[in-house]
Amino acid sequence: MNALVTRLGGWFGGGRGDYAGRAAPARVQGFDQPLLWVTVALLAFGLVMVYSASIALPDNPRFARYAHTHFLARHLLSLGLGFVVALLAFQVPVATWEKAAPWLFVVSLLLLVVVLIPHVGKGVNGARRWIGLGAMSFQPSELAKFAVLLYASDYMVRKMDVKERFFRAVLPMAVAVAVVGVLLLAEPDMGAFMVIAVIAMGILFLGGVNARMFFLIAAVMVVAFMLMIALSEWRRERIFAYLDPFSEAHALGKGYQLSHSLIAIGRGEIFGVGLGGSVEKLHWLPEAHTDFLLAVIGEEFGLVGVLVVIGCFLWMTRRIMHIGRQAVALDRVFAGLVAQGVGLWIGFQAFINMGVNLGALPTKGLTLPLMSYGGSAILMNLVALAVVLRIDYENRVLMRGGRS
Repeated sequence: MNALVTRLGGWFGGGRGDYAGRAAPARVQGFDQPLLWVTVALLAFGLVMVYSASIALPDNPRFARYAHTHFLARHLLSLGLGFVVALLAFQVPVATWEKAAPWLFVVSLLLLVVVLIPHVGKGVNGARRWIGLGAMSFQPSELAKFAVLLYASDYMVRKMDVKERFFRAVLPMAVAVAVVGVLLLAEPDMGAFMVIAVIAMGILFLGGVNARMFFLIAAVMVVAFMLMIALSEWRRERIFAYLDPFSEAHALGKGYQLSHSLIAIGRGEIFGVGLGGSVEKLHWLPEAHTDFLLAVIGEEFGLVGVLVVIGCFLWMTRRIMHIGRQAVALDRVFAGLVAQGVGLWIGFQAFINMGVNLGALPTKGLTLPLMSYGGSAILMNLVALAVVLRIDYENRVLMRGGRS
């Protein structure tokens, strides 16, 4: 591993004279290596578990034409593409991301519209969330998370002088998020909308919006989500199934996934049944390689395996937030808000996915960041983390006496 780091440092090596604002390549040794290795560890463990959870899928008539390594190969391809794009993203100065933020937000809106066009957007299980790109598919909602994060950070920097005034500081951002929300709910993808809403609200709060206004916005969002559930019959059924997944009315319906997730985790006990030994992944637990990957981890590695994954995400979120606070302390407000926004994104989505798998939250279609099968999610997670590492690199350049 050390040899690999040294070689990468040679490929992208820069001298001590590199400046944070230049497009000059950054030295690998110049950023937070523990954060990099925790990310690599989660990716590697996720690759193993995706293979374990999907190896039996070709036995199902629905996937009969797939090889047993189909999902492993596709996941490897996603990791390779994500790694290349992340390396390129790492070379982009944060100042460039700041300039591009509004345009990237517009592009994400256009793609959210395009995915709703018949014969363009790809439908799966009643949801139209993907755009086909030949051998791969792209999910615009994943780009929207990253775009809203950048746009909200740039917006707060521009509105810093009027952040105490609701109509000039908060309302325009609320309208932008509402537009994204309408497009996402049309797919429908309420899970992505929840993540985007939390990212935007978190950045507004971290940017210094008045606490009373923040809690007012939070109350409005809670009421809005309650109304969405109350006015949607299938969402209400999910809530009722979550409250009692093993009941006769729900065990074979809306509570089926949750009940089998809990069975899988229960079978794992403390140390699990061993890698590859899961029974629930054998066509009992739907989406075992995507939304319910943690349940397979719980069955095969037990409580210990689940706690290790939780610990890694807790450490990662804390470390990313620390990098963001460090950037703010160096008077780099946009960079700081972006890093903290990524921390909110990774931490909140992991929290929701884990809560769903453990039966603490209602079932929601959100993958486990960096680990679950899914090319678009892996790609955008790696790009976001590459931007965080770039922010940390620029922080270190400034603290060494360089210029931004």
